Amino acid sequence: MPIQSIDLTQRPPRSPRVRLGGYATLPRMLDKGRATINNKAGEYHFNCPLDQRFLEFVGIKAEALKKVLAQGKGDGEVLAWIEANAKFKRSPAEIAAWSAFAEQRAPADLETRKYFSEMQAAVAPKREDLATWFDLLDVDDFVTFGGKA
Repeated sequence: MPIQSIDLTQRPPRSPRVRLGGYATLPRMLDKGRATINNKAGEYHFNCPLDQRFLEFVGIKAEALKKVLAQGKGDGEVLAWIEANAKFKRSPAEIAAWSAFAEQRAPADLETRKYFSEMQAAVAPKREDLATWFDLLDVDDFVTFGGKA
């Protein structure tokens, strides 16, 4: 039975900056997970490296989360499930620090800098203000659905 989800072939998931329970990237991951279940993920990937950083931080397996999403639970219900089932019980301060770090994360090594530069050249070659992964993802989402960088 299909669950309610965004059609990611028609519009992007929420920005990685949007937070749920203080966690950056979580709403985006939930959008991608639900769309994946409904075969509406387009070019977006559930359990991508960005998602994996969140999953590792809380100690939840991607497949377990996907099963919860398949039950049709809303964001608040999923957050409650994560808080109840997380291997690592994080304090609000830890969550805030992790999310702030995630939002400021930039390419750290030669391989990721090369990938970042190639992706930026493809979606926003004239933009010089893109420094973080969140910057690049937001612009990529915007351009993918018809915006001008």
